[in-house]
Amino acid sequence: MSLINELGERAKKAEKIIATAPAKLKNEALSAIARAIKEKSQLIIAQNSIDIKNAISNDMSVSMQDRLLLNEARIKSISDAVLQIVKLEDPVGAPIGGTVRPNGLRITKIRVPLGTIGIIYESRPNVTVDAAALCLKTGNAVILKGGKEAFNSNKCLVDIMREAVESVGLPADIIQYVSDTSREATLELMKCNKYIDVLIPRGGAGLIKAVVSNATVPVIETGAGNCHLFVDESADIEMAVNITDNAKTSRPSVCNAIETLLVHKNIAEKFLPEVKKRLDVHRVEIRGCDATRKILGLSVVPATEEDYATEFNDYVLAVKVVESVDEAIEHISKYSTKHSEAIITSSLLNAEKFQREVDAAAVYVNASTRFTDGGEFGFGAEIGISTQKLHARGPMGLCELTSIKYLVNGNGQVR
Repeated sequence: MSLINELGERAKKAEKIIATAPAKLKNEALSAIARAIKEKSQLIIAQNSIDIKNAISNDMSVSMQDRLLLNEARIKSISDAVLQIVKLEDPVGAPIGGTVRPNGLRITKIRVPLGTIGIIYESRPNVTVDAAALCLKTGNAVILKGGKEAFNSNKCLVDIMREAVESVGLPADIIQYVSDTSREATLELMKCNKYIDVLIPRGGAGLIKAVVSNATVPVIETGAGNCHLFVDESADIEMAVNITDNAKTSRPSVCNAIETLLVHKNIAEKFLPEVKKRLDVHRVEIRGCDATRKILGLSVVPATEEDYATEFNDYVLAVKVVESVDEAIEHISKYSTKHSEAIITSSLLNAEKFQREVDAAAVYVNASTRFTDGGEFGFGAEIGISTQKLHARGPMGLCELTSIKYLVNGNGQVR
């Protein structure tokens, strides 16, 4: 039996137990995970340092190294996110609708676990814990397939979680990790319909495209974030500079960071020099249209069609001066990955138009796109940001990891 099938078989056995586990026991397991992660932070950091050393040797970009890095503060944040999930209401078994039919049948619609979830992801070790914790809370078993660049960090975290889960009486196999980093193992996971109920890819556009193209297991598409910020002619310049800076430089390697800045022509001459001063502090490379280069100087790299279609995940920002809010919306419609889009404006009319016409999972007015996050939305954590419309959209928290079941009660009815 192959490794993937072995993991799948074990997950299915464990799934039967976690699917019906009481909320109290699941919360005890989560609390044990949070406690163990905090207590074993030095072990985690030691394993993470091996991954960081390998990343440096392989010339991984600084921004991608930042995605990979774990330190005391980030480990505490991971632990705190698990404790936040403990506080959330368990969705499993919750009624979400019902009716009594004319013939007396009582129909109740409730939430149930999805089953066994496969997750394929890149770089960020915190995803390992977020995903496992959310699946545990929702009564799902999970098979994790992280990128080889974070192998030591991920394996360490999974070992810690499995031990913690077992300590409260649940099977360790509700959380499993694919130790085979080969492409063949990934492809096999994508086609493991016998054991996996849904597959969630989380990473760059290349990974997501590969999963969507190759998987026979149902896929929830997440992640790719070619996000835009439009500075309208009525925008407050100080606000626009602050939001642009935050949305691009606070963590450029994540999917909710902006990649393109669109600026109304009537504010461009005032705004662009101001925002460039702020971005220069972080050495952001600006790739601009002709109008942008005319204002900021010819030292600005000319923007290409490919730049506007690229998720840089780095200190690079494409900039374009537009004639109107309509042109901004048209540009976004052409290049957006439907993740997060924002407008800075004092016009209620333009704000409403932007939110109505822009097709994305999250559409902001006068706020940074960096808030598209399960924790920031009050979900405790997230399994990913869904950029599709079926079965979930936006940050995927607990409810998005459930399906439905109809409970039908009668007293002898026949049809």
